[in-house]
Amino acid sequence: MRLLLINPNTTEAMTTGIGDAARAVAAPGTTVRAVQPSFGPRSIEGHYDETIAAAGVAEQVRVHAPWLAGDPRAGVVIACFGDPGLDAAREATDAPVIGIAEAAFHMASLLATGFSVVTTMTRTCVIAEHLVLQYGFERRCRGIHGTDIPVLALESCGEETLAQIEDAARAALARDRSGAIVLGCAGMAALCRTLQQRLGVPVIDGVAAAVKLAESLAALDLRTSKHGDYAMPLPKRYTGWAEPLGW
Repeated sequence: MRLLLINPNTTEAMTTGIGDAARAVAAPGTTVRAVQPSFGPRSIEGHYDETIAAAGVAEQVRVHAPWLAGDPRAGVVIACFGDPGLDAAREATDAPVIGIAEAAFHMASLLATGFSVVTTMTRTCVIAEHLVLQYGFERRCRGIHGTDIPVLALESCGEETLAQIEDAARAALARDRSGAIVLGCAGMAALCRTLQQRLGVPVIDGVAAAVKLAESLAALDLRTSKHGDYAMPLPKRYTGWAEPLGW
């Protein structure tokens, strides 16, 4: 299957790293195309960043629509824990679109009665809280914890940064009485296996979870419903820089 992996920020090194993490878990026969918007923030660490990034996600779905249409079992993964532009992307294609936060929450709920999220900047915890409520996981998510590690610091994550994330996860497991940890940033994907070994509990990386969910939907020949609000966008003219994105 074809899998379009969208990194909503514009840092090429992170796009490459996330793409590598996705390919590491993808099934044989899955082709991962890792892309990023042509505009937007270098990292997503707040509401303003996320709003601009959501438009970038829509842009990439629009740009790569012919590639997706070439495979009846294609899928899309939005590789940012805020799931920016998720509904817009689902409206713009009938390929299944999976956000890494939603995927991680589902996976964690299958493995433990309660889970905790460990993320980057504390200021983004409220964004994750909104998603927990939106997706209906408020009875399973027992806490969301920021480490105040900048997103781009994960590009060259050394032992000190890893230890900081591990310490936050240990504290969350004890404080929240949780049975699993969800990593709250796509840039943490490469740390998942190490943290799981050290913590002794399931550690869920949303990138890997989203890839496997997309492959599962493809195997079941299930696609995004075009009945109702996920119907294709109405034809209309767009203006300014968004003119090429109109329908």
